[in-house]
Amino acid sequence: MATGNLDKQKTIDLRKKHVGPSCKVFFSHDPIKIVRARGQYMYNEKDEKYLDCINNVAHVGHCHPDVVEAGAKQMELLNTNSRFLHDNLVLYAQRLQATLPEKLSVCYFVNSGSEANDLALRLAWQYTGHKDIITLENAYHGHVSSLIDISPYKFHQMAVAEPSQHVHALSPDIYRGKYCEDHPDPATAYAENVKDIIEQAHKKGRKIAAFIAESLQSCGGQVIPPVGYFQKVAQHVRNAGGVFIADEVQVGFGRVGTHFWGFQLQGEDFVPDIVTMGKPIGNGHPMSCVITTREVAESFMSSGMEYFNTFGGNPVSCAIGLAVLDVIEKEDLQGNALHIGSYLTQLLDDLKKRHLLVGDVRGRGLFIGLDLVRNRDKRTPATAEAQDVIYRLKEQRILLSADGPHRNVLKFKPPMCFSREDAELVVEKIDQILTVKQLDNYSCLIVMENTL
Repeated sequence: MATGNLDKQKTIDLRKKHVGPSCKVFFSHDPIKIVRARGQYMYNEKDEKYLDCINNVAHVGHCHPDVVEAGAKQMELLNTNSRFLHDNLVLYAQRLQATLPEKLSVCYFVNSGSEANDLALRLAWQYTGHKDIITLENAYHGHVSSLIDISPYKFHQMAVAEPSQHVHALSPDIYRGKYCEDHPDPATAYAENVKDIIEQAHKKGRKIAAFIAESLQSCGGQVIPPVGYFQKVAQHVRNAGGVFIADEVQVGFGRVGTHFWGFQLQGEDFVPDIVTMGKPIGNGHPMSCVITTREVAESFMSSGMEYFNTFGGNPVSCAIGLAVLDVIEKEDLQGNALHIGSYLTQLLDDLKKRHLLVGDVRGRGLFIGLDLVRNRDKRTPATAEAQDVIYRLKEQRILLSADGPHRNVLKFKPPMCFSREDAELVVEKIDQILTVKQLDNYSCLIVMENTL
């Protein structure tokens, strides 16, 4: 049977029957059946077009012809594992390393962001000989057991205790965190919290293996750490014998606009010990990578255990990875992220001036959060309102999601080919939705006054 020919309800019925119930779908009361996509647009079974504002996996655009062609051509020739020599592997490793500081020179290729972060923990444990991991509030680093333990975003949903060997530091959120934008030095204040955690661990006879953080928190609510925070945290962690892991799975490959990697926003004087990458690396093809220093890699080898990954670094994946890098450069998608992201941020800032429901606009490049609040002074999260906005946008065939610990932050992380017209369209529709909400609220007030 050809794919995409089932009636939508039949697809829903088969999914309920054969797919695990914890595997959720977007817009569960009326899910969208997507049958094809191109660029920043997705199409349902009726060939209706949706603007995709959330798919940072399709980094250079859905089904980019150069990426599709590269994968298909290599698949016609060979696909095998990395125990055989192949030029694609070494050329791709060389190209990736060239985007990073020189000391980050050794690659391990795997198949998903979860695999990459899991391997990063193994590297840290072996190199330091320590066990404890410091993560951030509301962090999410993957779905395997080792990562659920360091993902408060997930285990807090299950109402289970935090694993004893791992602790979470304050999220460096200067909008709704402990130290906000009016603090004279939030970077130092948040870093001191990490220092305190390390000291408390030492008092209990425990030692820190690593601090891990997304370079910009995504599931945590589009949080942009204050400049200088990572440098100060790295100093405290390294003084304690640990390493710094930068998780670039969500935000790497030019999305922040001014830089190729999110951690580079902190300044040239900051270099992590380990960097993980995934999602956009293959434009939808399952691949990922861990890059670290020669010292950490040599320590991992000294364990005596060979590391082998059946599919990691295969010729097809590397061909696709090379094509993604080529497209980013050829189409100047990092520059597009900077210019369109700045324009979108400007439009959202203008939106904030017109609507009290918008509490904060924050982000870099094409990684932007719109924090909705019921009260600007108290910064009360507008969770229900955010959910209503994304459902109303879906009715306008615009795909956006809400996230953060309160599910009140509208997340913009579209394919990097997003255009000015796309930015104008989505902000226009949000403006219309929020205007209707204001009128509804005004009508309710009038009714209440007349009732009194």
